Amino acid sequence: MTATHRAQAPTAKHRWAAGLTVFAAVMLTIVGVLDIFRGIMGIAEDDIFVTTRNYVFEFDLTGWGWIHVVLGAFAVLVSIGLFQVATWARVSGVAIAGLVIIANFLDLPYYPVWSIVMIAFSAFIIWALCVVRQEDAPDPFDRPPRDL
Repeated sequence: MTATHRAQAPTAKHRWAAGLTVFAAVMLTIVGVLDIFRGIMGIAEDDIFVTTRNYVFEFDLTGWGWIHVVLGAFAVLVSIGLFQVATWARVSGVAIAGLVIIANFLDLPYYPVWSIVMIAFSAFIIWALCVVRQEDAPDPFDRPPRDL
């Protein structure tokens, strides 16, 4: 007697988990690319940014540019791991998004609206990565088998 095993169709919980993982991966890619561009802006031309006087966290804008380039590059690399639903990528994604929030908070006086947008994007990434439990997160690109 031969037993046939069918793959179990994903439940709504699995679909939500997969969707949130893909959402976090796409958002982290966007945040990473935008952070790289912001860093290049700071490295290339210091006069693009508005300078403020007597700010507590006053740093050289070229240094900030390099910080943003490195954070953005790591964010893009981690997002590739998120597309593979790797646990290390979920943990790293939360850490990178947290660092992006801190960097943008410290960068707030130079471009306040842009910094707030990046903080909000990063907060959504952290939420999406933390709300999904590992056992609920199947491969986001798996399709349920079709019955013939």
